[in-house]
Amino acid sequence: MNLQRRALLASIGTVIGWKPSWSKQISPDSGEETSSQNEVEKSSVTSRHVLCFLGKERDLSPLSDAATQAIRDFATGFSVDENYSQPEPDDRMSQSFAVCWDWVKADAWSPADEDAVADHQSVLYILGPSMQQAETVKVSMLALRLVERLIGAGAVAVKGESAGIAHGLDRWRELIRQGAEATKAADPLAEQRIGRLAFAKRPLSVPGFLESFGFHLVGLPEVYVPESAGSERQIVAIMDAVADEIAQRGLEPTLKVHRAGLSFDSTYEPDEFKFNPYGIVRLPK
Repeated sequence: MNLQRRALLASIGTVIGWKPSWSKQISPDSGEETSSQNEVEKSSVTSRHVLCFLGKERDLSPLSDAATQAIRDFATGFSVDENYSQPEPDDRMSQSFAVCWDWVKADAWSPADEDAVADHQSVLYILGPSMQQAETVKVSMLALRLVERLIGAGAVAVKGESAGIAHGLDRWRELIRQGAEATKAADPLAEQRIGRLAFAKRPLSVPGFLESFGFHLVGLPEVYVPESAGSERQIVAIMDAVADEIAQRGLEPTLKVHRAGLSFDSTYEPDEFKFNPYGIVRLPK
């Protein structure tokens, strides 16, 4: 993981040539470079999952039919995107996946996964429903079930487009298994953590901090940790620990324990990929 790679991730929407709608209507007056606390708190911004599946055939029907059936069976609110799905390869996918692979988990992908991306023959996008905060964990577990269904239908690579995170098929299967166990055990905290590991990216770089990216997909604020706090892996461990504390204790007690602040001043506009409507927890330097 390096700064150049993280910087490239910021342009994922451009790299793949597609950017989904992320929010409900926002006031046209909020056209500044940063979003103020009042703008964010009073906005109706919601997050959504966007999933990218690569197929091995120049035919979308195996994946599209499986997705349509899954939507009927359990994935209410999800839909196949007809605008950007295509029954042919996209030569930008190798570069896109290269900046999205999970660099935190050991063996999160393999050369075979990279080859599958390079050799893909079709691309299917699935759009999730706009999520209220209380729905995010449930919907994220449904998204994992969708991933399972489409891998079973022949998907050779999968990427969470919302936060730009990709895992190899074996890692996706591991996350799917863990998610199913957490759901069976009716353990929402475990579901939230697994959803975070599956669909959020970390760490990315901003001046003076390393940041999480995509925690809003499980209803959590982003966590910014000072670069001086340790190595990248140590900082990722801090991010994950703080996220778990927020889920277990609540936001205010966690802020107090860490002497951290909650900010809504984002460098991203409310319709950008990185925008988190639940704010940013900044740990003190």
